Amino acid sequence: MLDRINDFIGADIGLHGEVAEAVLIAVLVAMVALAMHWLVFRGLQHLSDASGSKADNIVVSRLRRPTRFAILALALIIVARELPLLDEIWQKVAGFVMPALIGWMVLAVLHALVNTMALSADVSVEDNLRARRRRTKLAMFNRIATFLVIFVTVGVMLLSIPGVRDIGMTLVASAGLAGLAVGAAAQPALRSLIAGVQMAATEPINIDDVVIIEGEWGWIEEIRTTYVVVKIWDERRLIVPTTKFLEEPFQNWTKTTAKLLGTVFLYLDPAARVEPIRQEFERQINANQRWDGRVQVTQVTETTRDTKEVRLLMSAKDSPTLFDLRCDIREGITDWISETCPEAFARNRWIDETGREAVRS
Repeated sequence: MLDRINDFIGADIGLHGEVAEAVLIAVLVAMVALAMHWLVFRGLQHLSDASGSKADNIVVSRLRRPTRFAILALALIIVARELPLLDEIWQKVAGFVMPALIGWMVLAVLHALVNTMALSADVSVEDNLRARRRRTKLAMFNRIATFLVIFVTVGVMLLSIPGVRDIGMTLVASAGLAGLAVGAAAQPALRSLIAGVQMAATEPINIDDVVIIEGEWGWIEEIRTTYVVVKIWDERRLIVPTTKFLEEPFQNWTKTTAKLLGTVFLYLDPAARVEPIRQEFERQINANQRWDGRVQVTQVTETTRDTKEVRLLMSAKDSPTLFDLRCDIREGITDWISETCPEAFARNRWIDETGREAVRS
């Protein structure tokens, strides 16, 4: 009996000693791996700062965290080959850890690539249509690729669980009903994913496009796989499903160019002379810095018994500038008419009791 107790105590002490040894070695190897990672990335950070390129800084910052855990896992794998206890523990968690690390690394490389390519698409320039198209495609590609990487990574991690793997094999064996059920459940997600691919390929909208949708005027602020964020002129955000831009009509004011034409309508007395107004409009439009110099036209577009409709047509480089230009011209022309020829404004006419024409201003 005493011999059995001594053997048990000795085995327990031996087991604890083996565990302590494995933990100590793992900690030492982890510290060495982290120190090596710190030295390598310190050197890379110094090189990227010296290069003066933002792309280098983006790559280094994106890869710093995932590579830290990746090199730590690699060091533990190497040590686990020499320590059976540590190898046994690693085999139990490897099915979760390795897919997660690989997926994280792929996402880091993907996001670094997208961010560096977006640097060459400067949307702050005046003619930024090509840059906006490039940024839109990059954003859509980034989100679709991120979704696929996460989907595959989670799937591989779940397959490492024996119970989940058995369920998966059962579903594959009965693929008829299971396929229909999964297809029906995934239809909205797949539809949104396909719509995102269509948006990137056909380009009905791009980031920073000016659109009118649902009766609202605004800019495309963000494009996601399932919805689009439209920044309305009064700072509100309109969330629109992606499929709406593919299935329903809407106005895109900057599809091919940001330049636009705008009008100001004047309703004058039929007897008012148009030529002085045309000359004043020409003077004001030439003096206004918001005019891009392309179009300025004065035309009588409609007449009625009491009014004459005069259209002032003008152009500007983009829709916000055009709106301000129209306000400037509307204010300037009406003030000029009030000061120089107020009788030119439209007035109501009727026949009084004596049979003569009467006028009400």
